[in-house]
Amino acid sequence: MRKTLIAGNWKMNLDWDEAMTLFANLVKLEAENHINVEVAVFPPATYLRHFYELKKDRNSGLGIGAQDCSAHESGAYTGETAASMIASVGAQYILVGHSERREYHNESNHSLSDKVIQALKYGLSPVFCCGEKLEDRENENQTFVIDNQLDSTIFKLSEEDSSKVIIAYEPVWARGTGKTASPEQAQEMHSFIRGLVQSRYGHDVAEKCRILYGGSMKPSNAKELLSQPDVDGGLIGGASLSIKEFAQIIDSSVWKGTNTLLA
Repeated sequence: MRKTLIAGNWKMNLDWDEAMTLFANLVKLEAENHINVEVAVFPPATYLRHFYELKKDRNSGLGIGAQDCSAHESGAYTGETAASMIASVGAQYILVGHSERREYHNESNHSLSDKVIQALKYGLSPVFCCGEKLEDRENENQTFVIDNQLDSTIFKLSEEDSSKVIIAYEPVWARGTGKTASPEQAQEMHSFIRGLVQSRYGHDVAEKCRILYGGSMKPSNAKELLSQPDVDGGLIGGASLSIKEFAQIIDSSVWKGTNTLLA
């Protein structure tokens, strides 16, 4: 059984006080409730060490991750942050290939492949993002786009390393637009991705691979999306900045277990 992962990508939001308040509330939420799903947040990198110390003090199981890392080990790369540095401050996860990074920073499949390798080298779990743009879907090219994105990057890994990668399907046309793939569309793409993993690495690896949905998941649609058999969690953007909304999404995911957070 694949364990559901609800991950909050805070992007470039929240100042110090806001971030600490939100994270402290998440730690409190976890402490006061039996959460039988995995929960992680991806704050700006400047907060990672402080979050690690807080969750360590409270014996919290919340995961923390960075939103990006360098494709390089170290060196004269001003503004970059190495995977080794991210691991050294207590992070467990790292986002790789988010559509905003691909679009605004022109990240190539080659550089993304190097980032995944760096993350794995230092014991971080990569959450590798893939997804199609609106024109790709309108032209019915979405499966070709996803196949190419995976084949050029994580499918170059060994079977052992590939089993450590979490995939996040994020239809770019749904990012920040309020549009969301229907549960049926999400399931179709997640099933397609799992089929690609199976064709490359076999049934066992495919069945263990967690595939998150990352296209404007919110409390109003989370339960339907998360009820799909190949949707193993969510990569949440805007809704993760609200403790109430994020808690509601977590609550929507515990249908697989026996407890709920919100009475």
